[in-house]
Amino acid sequence: MKKIAIVILNWNGKKLLEEFLPSVVQYSTHPNIEIVVADNGSTDDSIAFLQGAYPLIRRIVLPENYGFAGGYNRSLKEVEADYYVILNSDVEVTEGWLLPIIDFMDKNTDVVAVQPKILAQRNKAYFEYAGASGGFLDKYGYPFCRGRIFQKIEEDRGQYDMPIDILWATGACLIIRSRDFFDAGGFDASFFAHMEEIDLCWRLNNRGKRIVCLPSSVVYHVGAATLKKENPRKTFLNFRNNLIMLYKNLPQEHLKRVMTIRLILDYIAAFQFALTGKYANAKEVIKAHKDFYHNRRIYKVARMENLKKTVQPYPKTIYPKSILAAYYLKGIRLYSKLLK
Repeated sequence: MKKIAIVILNWNGKKLLEEFLPSVVQYSTHPNIEIVVADNGSTDDSIAFLQGAYPLIRRIVLPENYGFAGGYNRSLKEVEADYYVILNSDVEVTEGWLLPIIDFMDKNTDVVAVQPKILAQRNKAYFEYAGASGGFLDKYGYPFCRGRIFQKIEEDRGQYDMPIDILWATGACLIIRSRDFFDAGGFDASFFAHMEEIDLCWRLNNRGKRIVCLPSSVVYHVGAATLKKENPRKTFLNFRNNLIMLYKNLPQEHLKRVMTIRLILDYIAAFQFALTGKYANAKEVIKAHKDFYHNRRIYKVARMENLKKTVQPYPKTIYPKSILAAYYLKGIRLYSKLLK
């Protein structure tokens, strides 16, 4: 069994593999490591490219597109390693990026997952939207990062270079112990894509596990390479999956109040989409709520399982206030000012 398996999930991403796989091959140095590309039912010539350019890289070929969550769940069952490195195909890694993370996790056995500092591949002086220097949630389930609150992305000046415990590590580059991935149930395949890593990390937090951002390791992420930010399908998945995540992980005493407030806030978001002419996105917000409430009974089993295994009902890594109020009412745009 390998110590480290870097698993890249690919879907019609030949161009991304051509651009970024060379850095993974060149800089992922370790005496006991394997690089795996799991293909999620691609219809382009990704497989032919890999066979020709990287014949020694192991390939797992799935018969259809199971999404990010289902694709990784199925692929990782076929990979034996102590550590999984879940890596997006649009990530450029840097020399020595993996060694400090593995060393840190070897020495800190209570840490189950780590993410590096994520900078924007197309503008390397700035943090990248999906992960930045570690992820958090506010009390209503809105995600934000150290280095990115909503659309405000900070320049990296070394201000967030201290290691820190976080609520969630980005799925763009997530290093996780394999046993903890499976013990927690892996990703929720019903999510298909978006927020599945936050849901998994929240479960791990609830079970008393630590997740850390280690900024001494740096990678560069393109982001939104599969679905653009305002794609209506992405809007549906983000809103629907956020509701599922809240329902599955919130303690009982917070559930009704938070879900009620989110109903109001999400319909305000739909109204704002409509006001700006994004009618398809507005419809997807409404559709997301209908889908969640129609299928809520399906998620009840997962909620009961999570509550049964919870030892820390409300993780300290959840921001106890509203990030919406801080951002839009108080004008707080920087993570450093949020703490003050």
